[in-house]
Amino acid sequence: MKIKFWGARGSIPVSGKNYIKYGGCTTCVEVRSKKNELVIVDAGSGIRLLGKELLKNSHNNFTMLFTHSHWDHVLGFPFFAPIYSKKTHIKMMGCSYSPDSVREIIAKTMQPPGFPIKFEEISARFAFDAMCAAGCDIGGMQVIPIQLSHPNNGLGYKFCEGGRTFAFLTDNELEFMHPGGRTQEDYAAFSRGADLLVHDADYTDAEYPRRRTWGHSTWQQALALALKAEVRALGLFHHNQDRYDSELDRIVAECGRRARKAGSKLKIFAVREGQEVKL
Repeated sequence: MKIKFWGARGSIPVSGKNYIKYGGCTTCVEVRSKKNELVIVDAGSGIRLLGKELLKNSHNNFTMLFTHSHWDHVLGFPFFAPIYSKKTHIKMMGCSYSPDSVREIIAKTMQPPGFPIKFEEISARFAFDAMCAAGCDIGGMQVIPIQLSHPNNGLGYKFCEGGRTFAFLTDNELEFMHPGGRTQEDYAAFSRGADLLVHDADYTDAEYPRRRTWGHSTWQQALALALKAEVRALGLFHHNQDRYDSELDRIVAECGRRARKAGSKLKIFAVREGQEVKL
């Protein structure tokens, strides 16, 4: 299994000298199976560069999953170049707990007057399906969902193949249970023993009281979950739009100190835009 992160920023894309190391694009994750089956998770601004790469390599068939419909996770879709090619075939899944269907979520990003081209006018061919609670198999890779604790609902995913596991839980508030959300014990069980857990770490403990119920976790909470679930590696994700590279470096270093103090060999990093991980 190969994972590439095309965007790791939260809430809104950012740019400038303080965001060079970790990047400023919002959520988009590429997951490839051993058979080179491609799954794209979310269509944040990071999907624009992924689209260029897919056209260059003539990769025309793939699956798209969505965690939820908030703007930062779908705003890149109208700029995803493969949707304007007749050769492109996309199966879209996810958001089965959302009040909107997957098609409606995407179509809204191209709704006048916000965008000059309507969803009905693009050339790619689509198949739409809801993600069932039991998950599905994509090219021999098992994909298992779990409901997120986030306003307006959402789904986290676990990808399993060849004895390796990648758990992806962005936009997940561990210290507050939103309607439809799960307990911390549930998320620990879901992530148990994963080779890689990538989790929302938008806030610090000092920031969190003013932002409680907004749908995101602190890096301290993400670390505690990773230690409890005994995962092998933790990737901090959904970086706050105001979090500079230097701050993220300090957070990663502090996470490492706390993990070592707890007697853990947990590998910890802040996810970088363009970063690749092979499991």
